[in-house]
Amino acid sequence: MIKIYHNPRCRKSRETLELLQSQSIDPEIILYMKETPTKKDIKALLKLLDIKPQELIRKNEPIYKEKYKDKKMTATQWITAMTTYPQLIERPIVIHGDKAVIARPPERVEEIL
Repeated sequence: MIKIYHNPRCRKSRETLELLQSQSIDPEIILYMKETPTKKDIKALLKLLDIKPQELIRKNEPIYKEKYKDKKMTATQWITAMTTYPQLIERPIVIHGDKAVIARPPERVEEIL
């Protein structure tokens, strides 16, 4: 099963979903802005992506610039920030089995298909 952490308002997220659907893939769509991932969910994503929490942060988001820019934070603090402000989570994230990728650009999804 393929899953996509999707934000319909994001062009790259829409393009990634369209790319999957054009290959006859009907992924499970996780609307993470409505159903905020738990700390456990984010930790699992980080493990699949093999990255540190701060690498999953969208640094162009206004909330990042207002609250977090230039702050020294622990991994746990970054994870808490993402559960508090899910818009900080980089998108889209596509999961296929035990592999995941941040699909920026959308074509990166092909790495795990």
